Amino acid sequence: MDLASPSPLAQDGTLTVLGLESSCDETAAAVLRRSATGEIEVLSDLILGQTEAHAPFGGVVPEIAARAHAEAMSGLAEQALQEAGLTLAEIDGIAATSGPGLIGGVMAALMTAKGMALGSGKPLIAVNHLEGHALSPRLSENLDFPYLLLLVSGGHTQLICVEDFGIYRRLGSTLDDAAGEAFDKTAKVMGLGFPGGPALERCAASGNAKRFDLPNPLKGRPGCDFSFAGLKTAARQIWDSLENPSDQDRADLAASVQTAIAHTLAARSRRAMREFAAGYPQADRPLPFVVAGGVAANQTVRKMLEAAAREEGFRLIAPPMRWCTDNAAMIALAGLEHLARGEIDGLDAPARARWPLDALSARLDPVIGSGRKGPKA
Repeated sequence: MDLASPSPLAQDGTLTVLGLESSCDETAAAVLRRSATGEIEVLSDLILGQTEAHAPFGGVVPEIAARAHAEAMSGLAEQALQEAGLTLAEIDGIAATSGPGLIGGVMAALMTAKGMALGSGKPLIAVNHLEGHALSPRLSENLDFPYLLLLVSGGHTQLICVEDFGIYRRLGSTLDDAAGEAFDKTAKVMGLGFPGGPALERCAASGNAKRFDLPNPLKGRPGCDFSFAGLKTAARQIWDSLENPSDQDRADLAASVQTAIAHTLAARSRRAMREFAAGYPQADRPLPFVVAGGVAANQTVRKMLEAAAREEGFRLIAPPMRWCTDNAAMIALAGLEHLARGEIDGLDAPARARWPLDALSARLDPVIGSGRKGPKA
């Protein structure tokens, strides 16, 4: 990220940014304004989903997602400006997800933003999608730094200490599959439909969560990392062993899987809470524990996390569901913060399939952007 001096704050101290997001299967555009005193106002917030396009395949097809993003992105950006009552000339910068994500999708938002920046002369801000999630609770709550974040979705399961803007320390991450992927793939195996996570939760409502014995990943292992591949495999083996499974079989397995995932998330989060609390002994209690990402919508997961937080001296904070999942408001918010500091990017800013949020991982991984290797970033 380049440094521009002076900061392009408007004369009255306000900043207005258009944000674009297309990292997976949501095409999104939003316009945010930050006042001189730091208050955030969401002027427009649009999201186009692709559920119908991917439903026949039981999961997100990258080529279909990229094509849909490319077709919709420019028009959605214009609509976001119109709903905000602004023209491109009246905004101060254009922020777009630059990674991590499905590379074809990431390129749709980033290339649209580059074109708009080039044509208007406005600054471009290439945003780390994970930083957007890390900051998302500040869209709806006056939340001070530091705070502990659990980012839990179909692509990411990470515990991050958000120490300040731009200062993120990863405490744990998935060693294989993300929690949301375990939900989605299990739902697909059981024929529950797409999107899998919500479908599995609905099915689990009438199930017996104690019927099937599923593994407790990384039980007793030090640290805050996660693993869900073994749990996903065990669920598939149980399903394959059932002859002519009934609706009750399906509900019982769904409930067992859901409870196992929720238990793992809560147990590993407790470790992170204790590490976080030890690092900030003078901070006011209860300490903030933020959960974001699509899996945060699951009520069993949320209840277990809420209980764990309460018992460890934390309070659970979750952004409104609209801002838990992928959205452009969080991208615009990150863009606002960078722009206020005079941090902008050139038109050569790359689209990245991988882009770890914490600086340590970036230093240790010289192949960022070359594809998925090891723990998901």
